[in-house]
Amino acid sequence: MLALLSLLSLLPAATLSAPIFGLNFAPSTDSNETTAATSALSLDQVNSTFLRPALFARVAYCSSASITSWSCGAPCEALTNITFLQSGGNQGTVPLYYIAYDADENQLVVAHEGTDPKEILSIANDAEFGLVPLNVSRFPETAGQNITVHSGFQQTFERTADGLLAGVISGLASTGATKVAVVGHSLGAALATMTGALIKDAVDPSVDVSVTGFGLPRGGNVAWADFLDSGVGVNYMSNQNDPVPTVPPKFLGFQHSSGEAHIVDASQTNIVSCPGQDNENCATGNNVLDVSIQNHLGPYFDNLTFGGSQCSS
Repeated sequence: MLALLSLLSLLPAATLSAPIFGLNFAPSTDSNETTAATSALSLDQVNSTFLRPALFARVAYCSSASITSWSCGAPCEALTNITFLQSGGNQGTVPLYYIAYDADENQLVVAHEGTDPKEILSIANDAEFGLVPLNVSRFPETAGQNITVHSGFQQTFERTADGLLAGVISGLASTGATKVAVVGHSLGAALATMTGALIKDAVDPSVDVSVTGFGLPRGGNVAWADFLDSGVGVNYMSNQNDPVPTVPPKFLGFQHSSGEAHIVDASQTNIVSCPGQDNENCATGNNVLDVSIQNHLGPYFDNLTFGGSQCSS
């Protein structure tokens, strides 16, 4: 995804306003977008909802070995009283995930690695733009709802779903955690939405399951967005002029769920809550001819950035 967007950012506006590979990257005029007014979020509100999930999501970009020993440098040092439990993936065709116990919050954390622009195999995972039926065998409650999801995201999710879920169930039993926080950035955020839905359906209802993402691309159709709103609940943060939350395009049938917080400018303090799905006053309203690939990595707030540059290995 980032490779494609990097290429697009180098093309002149006249080229981008015309269809490319069958896709029209001109600004959206979709009448289904929400236009509800945004409201300012205080830094205390932002920190309480997004800070800890962001720190865990950042760790997922580090090497598997350094996460296992919780010695990944600054990302790991920012989080104390953490017990590593499990990891999976190969940081290529199968992006890394890890499960850890956060004693301070008495919660399990499941974090998915995002799309690293230097890893072409990882980038290839989100090259499949087609909508395909959701695998209802994993989400029986969705039968008959006509939910379709991003083909590449679902394929990537399926590669680790069984082992990940087994690890969560085992971790809940061994630690006595009362919460599960599922987090991720970029592709990792898209995977986190599916993982959160899977875990929520499989664990005891008394266990609180939350999903928090950063730089989240659209992952499915309106029915998928509605399902996430009603059955899961996703909080996600988008950054100014980041093009990733605007893809895949809405005209192909994709839709964001609710729960967006949007960073308006480079101050890192002007952050708003965006009511409804695909609020055009937030990332959906970004002009895709004026994009910043760097803003996909950050900084978001509190100088937080994603990617492997801060990892010791």
